[in-house]
Amino acid sequence: MAQDRNPRNGGNNRGGKPGNKPGNTRGKPTSSSRNSGKPTSRDGKPSSRDGKPSSRDGKPTSGSRPGGGSRSGGGSRSGGGSRSGPGQRSGAGSRSGAPRSGGRPSAPERTAEQKIYDGPPIPDDVSAKDLDKHARQELSGLPDKLADKVARHLVMAGTLLHTDPETAHKHALAARARAMRVGLVREATGETAYALGNWAEALAEFRAARRMTGRHIYAPMMADAERALGRPEKALEYDNPTTRAHLDEPGNTELSIVIAGARRDLGHLDAALHILETEPLHTTNRSDWVTRLRYAYADTLLATGNTQDAITWFHRTAGTDTHHTTDVHDRLKQLEN
Repeated sequence: MAQDRNPRNGGNNRGGKPGNKPGNTRGKPTSSSRNSGKPTSRDGKPSSRDGKPSSRDGKPTSGSRPGGGSRSGGGSRSGGGSRSGPGQRSGAGSRSGAPRSGGRPSAPERTAEQKIYDGPPIPDDVSAKDLDKHARQELSGLPDKLADKVARHLVMAGTLLHTDPETAHKHALAARARAMRVGLVREATGETAYALGNWAEALAEFRAARRMTGRHIYAPMMADAERALGRPEKALEYDNPTTRAHLDEPGNTELSIVIAGARRDLGHLDAALHILETEPLHTTNRSDWVTRLRYAYADTLLATGNTQDAITWFHRTAGTDTHHTTDVHDRLKQLEN
């Protein structure tokens, strides 16, 4: 996930909203739910909802002892008889007179906060070593056992990001519940929220990650989220010299795709075309960002009424879309039939 900090489908589909994003390899952290406001312990693990501290191993406690915290009393003596006279014990029940259930009481149901902390199950063969070594270094400030658990949740978030974004997000939230002051973890939560289309949540997490890391790599997705929230003017604010200077060629191209989409949202079609034409449309590179660039350009040409040129560029898009990240083949069928 750390290597795929790209806006969805080039930041532009027919409706002007983000589309799908290409997959990534297992073991990469995300590059990107709101905090419940509950305090965390020193190692990042939450307390139980009733304010009582967590258990020694850091897992949230359920609050009181099962059964109200009282010890179960003994029943009457065997043989079916009972003591006579004052102070006799009642029947075969406990000292309080309540009948015994004959088994251990079931554990209280986990609270919503505790379920988030638990996260989805992690397969036994998933290791913290599956996480990129640079990402593992960002977790080095955590205790070893905690860092291992957080890393494994991040591995699962990266693995499932594009096939099961909902579960991926739950893994990221579990990592955040344990280590919310780690920029990499907030980055992961932001990207999984982005994959789900939770735009406001994604923005909040990316902003937190940017404050913690100082990185500008989230700019294309943040601008794209602003567009998706119906705020194209806010998206345009990311097109500034400082941000551009911190992005590599793919990152700058991704940002241009989103900025062009924001211009389209505002009705500035000629400006959108000009922005895209300043990018490497004719590159021999076959990376996914090239596919998104060409798709955005073809789609913008079509919006201006230049259908023939749009078809040409849709075909060029299809030539690089080996991962099927766009609906270019469907678009060509519609235009050529």
